[in-house]
Amino acid sequence: MMLEVDLALGIVPVRWTLLLLLLGTTTSPTAAAWRRGDISLFFLPAPEAEAVIDRYRSLRMRLVPVLSALAMVLLGFVLGFTFPASMTPNLQCGVLPWSGSGAANSSSSDGSFLGRLWAPLFRSSSSTSNATSGIVNAARRPEGAGRLPPGIVVSESDLHLRRLWGSPTKDAPVRKYLLTMAVGYKERVNVNATVQKMTLDYTYITQFSDKFDVVLFHYDGHTTEWDDEFQWSKEAVHVSARKQTKWWFAKRFLHPSIVAPYDYVFLWDEDLGVENFNAEAYIDIVKKHGLEISQPALDATKGHKAYDVSVKRNSGEMHKTDAGGEKCPDVHQRPCSGFVEVMAPVFSRDAWRCVWHMIQNDLVHGWGLDFNFWRCVDDPEEQFGIVDTQYVVHHGVPTLRDQGNGEKQGSRAKVKDRQYAEMHAFDSRMNNADKELDNSTARSSSSQP
Repeated sequence: MMLEVDLALGIVPVRWTLLLLLLGTTTSPTAAAWRRGDISLFFLPAPEAEAVIDRYRSLRMRLVPVLSALAMVLLGFVLGFTFPASMTPNLQCGVLPWSGSGAANSSSSDGSFLGRLWAPLFRSSSSTSNATSGIVNAARRPEGAGRLPPGIVVSESDLHLRRLWGSPTKDAPVRKYLLTMAVGYKERVNVNATVQKMTLDYTYITQFSDKFDVVLFHYDGHTTEWDDEFQWSKEAVHVSARKQTKWWFAKRFLHPSIVAPYDYVFLWDEDLGVENFNAEAYIDIVKKHGLEISQPALDATKGHKAYDVSVKRNSGEMHKTDAGGEKCPDVHQRPCSGFVEVMAPVFSRDAWRCVWHMIQNDLVHGWGLDFNFWRCVDDPEEQFGIVDTQYVVHHGVPTLRDQGNGEKQGSRAKVKDRQYAEMHAFDSRMNNADKELDNSTARSSSSQP
């Protein structure tokens, strides 16, 4: 008599019969035939079928607790993967990989209990992806913003004035360029002329430019007087600190994150004659020739001229070197190429980001910077330029030397002495920094196999 395995009623489910057969628990000829693939023996004799059923029931009783435990573990992992890490307990146990405040903070971005649990196991294999995500998070959340959600972090600002009323979305947009000058009230005529040259409509000189934001750094304490005399002053930013230089102001108020919206930063002296200068035309030439650091040429017939390379040429829109000059036997050296002076430099956004870091906090006069601006571009001989068609006159008024201690005799001489002392100090620091970098590079090269 044959007993058919009733699949519909599930008397001996196929999955368990297969399991028993594969494990070898059924050792009869019928089972052996099944393992050989003889499916014609799917119908088992009654005695053997009863034995299979008994063994199945016994095995099921032993497997149910094991399978239940495995199911609970699997459910726990699924739940841990689904819920965010912030809902998990903050366990303080040195044995667990996520314990400890530092580890908890560093792993919270993994997003789940599962990710935190597996992080130590896969740290080596996922170092590349972790590094990439770390860079992205660092870019979105700078130092100090780690407790904030990335979407709310604003790491850059500007020097654009805004209204106290109305919708912020309808405020005038940040302007494209920034003019900054360290000024004294005695030089207001030159300053006024320079600011007017940054306006678009020269017919209405009181109309502020929609291209330039203007910041005046006041070293003499006079600020409100400018508003009384010049309408444009009411729309400029005024910063006052007595007896300070433009490089002192620049280091403290022109951080790269503050001037990031501006394509170009004009960091000019107050004693420039701008009768032959047009800001829009100047910027067009700078963009055309890909100049990262530039300056307007100096009038060849008027004013103070320290270096031949800065003097106006009549051969074209701009020039980059002083090739053939009497003082330039090597056109690849400063100041024969890759050079602009400190009284009227114009920096691109990227160049200024580098230059700002080079300004020393305690060296306020900036002497020596011009011979090192070249470090802040990829190709100094191509990315530096003197714009000839837009030129200025450098009057060379020593206003800062008059800001020394005027109550003591020889004050101007003492200011000049400090300027030279700062230049030597800066050169010494730069030389030491170069040597340190070279030594570090050499050590790294020698340590590599």
